[in-house]
Amino acid sequence: MKQNIYDIPEFFKGYKNLRDTQSGLNEVLEIPALKSLLPDLTGKRVLDLGCGFGWFCKYAVDQGAQHVIGVDISEKMLCDARKNYSDEKIEYVCSPIEDFIPESQSVDVVVSSLVLHYIEDFKSVIENVFRLLSQNGVFIFSIEHPMCTAMGGYSWHKDDNGNKLHWMVDNYKDEGERNTTWFIKDRIIYHRTIETLINTLIDCGFTITNLSEPEAPDEFVKLRPD
Repeated sequence: MKQNIYDIPEFFKGYKNLRDTQSGLNEVLEIPALKSLLPDLTGKRVLDLGCGFGWFCKYAVDQGAQHVIGVDISEKMLCDARKNYSDEKIEYVCSPIEDFIPESQSVDVVVSSLVLHYIEDFKSVIENVFRLLSQNGVFIFSIEHPMCTAMGGYSWHKDDNGNKLHWMVDNYKDEGERNTTWFIKDRIIYHRTIETLINTLIDCGFTITNLSEPEAPDEFVKLRPD
């Protein structure tokens, strides 16, 4: 199933406010980790799968990328991207990432930020990424951690006063669809074990060079202990 929840007005409004105010975990956790794994982008052809508002496309150009393609299923997100992060070296394409099939070995770096847990057929996307990467190409992606997707959302066990005691993980080996609530009801994500994620990459031909489970830097924890 190819979801386009980002064009639902209620979801788009909530998510845009989250990013505009930098009140989510993207800026304090995911983006610093993603940047730390990037190769030198000078002269590289870059593909951003699920580019959203386009911040990374512009960042890649600023880091010297030769050409960047940003692909997203949401026309609302791409409208903002074209308005706020336009550049002659950036090409935005409205398409489900499952359907986007460029020429073989046409890019040097593929990045996908917090998108692949929305994809039902994970393996087919990974196969396509491997096919389109140049020799010695690099694929960097982030996903919701399986400790979160296993229960389909936030799973803090709290005491009677609402204090967080521990994080609950259940149904971990039961892979598949999860119906969640985030800004709207019926947001569908797909839970996969770390075993499945890693072995799918290996089976599709990738060599894994880094696996990161980042924590927020201390300065952000002090600013936002919640």
